[in-house]
Amino acid sequence: MARCGTERVLHVTDTTDFGSTFDSLALAAPIARAIAIAGYTTPTPIQTQTIPHALAGRDVLGIAQTGTGKTAAFALPILNRLAAGREPIPPKAARALVLAPTRELASQIAESFRTYGHFLRVSVALVIGGASPAAQLRALAPGVDVIVATPGRLLDHLGAGAVRLDHVRTLVLDEADHMLDLGFLPPIRKIVARLPKARQTLFFSATMPAPIKALADDMLENPVEIAVAPVATTAERVAQAVYFVEHNGKRALLAHLLKSPAMARTLVFARTKHGADKVVRHLEQDGIAAEAIHGNKSQPQRNRALDGFKSGRTRVLVATDIAARGIDVDGVTHVVQVDLPDVPETYVHRIGRTARAGASGQAIAFCAADEQANLRDIERTIRMSVPRAALPALPGVQAVAERPAAPNRQPPRGASPRPAAPAAPPRPARRAFGKPRGFRGRVRAA
Repeated sequence: MARCGTERVLHVTDTTDFGSTFDSLALAAPIARAIAIAGYTTPTPIQTQTIPHALAGRDVLGIAQTGTGKTAAFALPILNRLAAGREPIPPKAARALVLAPTRELASQIAESFRTYGHFLRVSVALVIGGASPAAQLRALAPGVDVIVATPGRLLDHLGAGAVRLDHVRTLVLDEADHMLDLGFLPPIRKIVARLPKARQTLFFSATMPAPIKALADDMLENPVEIAVAPVATTAERVAQAVYFVEHNGKRALLAHLLKSPAMARTLVFARTKHGADKVVRHLEQDGIAAEAIHGNKSQPQRNRALDGFKSGRTRVLVATDIAARGIDVDGVTHVVQVDLPDVPETYVHRIGRTARAGASGQAIAFCAADEQANLRDIERTIRMSVPRAALPALPGVQAVAERPAAPNRQPPRGASPRPAAPAAPPRPARRAFGKPRGFRGRVRAA
């Protein structure tokens, strides 16, 4: 059923203070008290623009880069609705459902609900893979206010009859484009089919590719569209730099950079799980303590690594892209990408782990000879040139010459057409039953 028909678009590009406060949003007193104790006074642009419409019951399509405060933008209106009426919840049912792409992001969303809803005593069930299904079943059995889930595990519980969604009044889909990357769109459609048609839906995504737009069209009813930053732009407070370095020199360069006291809390991205573990081993050999977090780690291992990074016990966390949108840790001073991603938007999500909550941060990328095309794709996507950094003089670290981009095949609009290429010489005559004259060697397939 097509439900979309956007009525209003709010484009907000200024990410500084809008002059409002959380007090002006007229949230329920227990919620206002909780966020004040948590130290929040001024809402971010996505919160300023989203919360009033969500409080009014409108569907919202929020387009915002990572790190802009989306969690509070949907959590506070949901909690306000719960504060207004706490009728009994049927067994196995829930009032609100939040879907997130990764376990780490789901865990942090659930923790935010508990923080903001502390004085409401809301019940929150976290339903994710890699954790005990039995504990989740016990949490779901009496009915809960909020379910925060990854799609796969929620479908498992739905199939087993352990949860029902017919009492959900608010649905949130967070990081929808990352759901697409992980192949979650079919499970999401199955889950949405179990929900009441009369509901409020809050839909958030950093980018809006065609499949995500189609999903929004199906899920949303006359939504308010809120765009707080141009799609695929980088955070304004992130200072970026790129080093052109051979693959063999990345290890020594990373260790050299991490010895700076300024890199107090650093998130390092590697392309593969094996690569992340290799980076950790090399850093430890160089006397730098680090932890890895990726899909081959058990959930307890991932929790310990993330908790250590949050608490400051671990200064360096090495991650694959499961963490690109799943780590919400204040005070990340630096993001280092030892491998450039193949998808340009992933670069944006990675560096969005720093410069959060109004802070500043630095993003450093390493670019080898075979990654220069990736860098050019990234720069086209973010519509800026990443500043080049001078490579320090280190043993075994070789600089890479930056190759110029290939010229465009099509001349710029209004330019004179290129002169016609000279005619190709005629092919040599072919002997009967033989090879062309002058032929040497073997023909290889292209």
